[in-house]
Amino acid sequence: MHIVKPARPRDAARKYDIITALGAYALARDKHDQRLVLRLITLITARYNWARDELAVGQREIARLWSVDERTVKREMAKLRGKGWLVVKRQGARGRVTEYGMDLDRMLAMTEGDWSNVGPDFDLRMSGKTEETPVVSLPLKGDVPPPDVSAGTEWVLAQAILHAEAPDVYGSWLRNLERVGRAGGRLTLKAPSRFHGTYVQTHLARRVLAACQAVDSDVTDVGIVV
Repeated sequence: MHIVKPARPRDAARKYDIITALGAYALARDKHDQRLVLRLITLITARYNWARDELAVGQREIARLWSVDERTVKREMAKLRGKGWLVVKRQGARGRVTEYGMDLDRMLAMTEGDWSNVGPDFDLRMSGKTEETPVVSLPLKGDVPPPDVSAGTEWVLAQAILHAEAPDVYGSWLRNLERVGRAGGRLTLKAPSRFHGTYVQTHLARRVLAACQAVDSDVTDVGIVV
């Protein structure tokens, strides 16, 4: 299966996606793997330079961050290299710490089996799968008017994009989604029924997220509630 390589490591959305993939992978495994991945996530969040693909931290500092001794750090870093997630870019020497990079392709390949646990929208986004079933438009009377964008929220602006792209799909499935709220990068929308929400989540999640990110790049996820 083709896996989409994160093309823009500086993009905050991709950072969250990678960390989410690691978390989902860990939670599907035993406590030892969970602890290892938690330590990696903490190290990435605190010290990884996404722009340069560089992790340059001394063992003593990692030990303090993880609340362990340096022997544990050596063992855990060896495990991460063994998985192929961390790659030595420059070996440490006197007065210089070892520099690591992350093999994102390897990381995503190993976590792929757990993407669906996050949700179908995440699975589609990460794998680059196409929506196999075409979206069915409902019978509509007359032309579908564009949304009123005077409120200026990310959702009404995204709706304007979705209307311009496909008025019939917008009129059938997207104009009745109401903005519930926003928590960080997660936007929550309310569907008029469970069937409606499930249909949008299954068939239109990627399209909705792309439209939201087009008007607000800080949106990393869109949730549908009833």
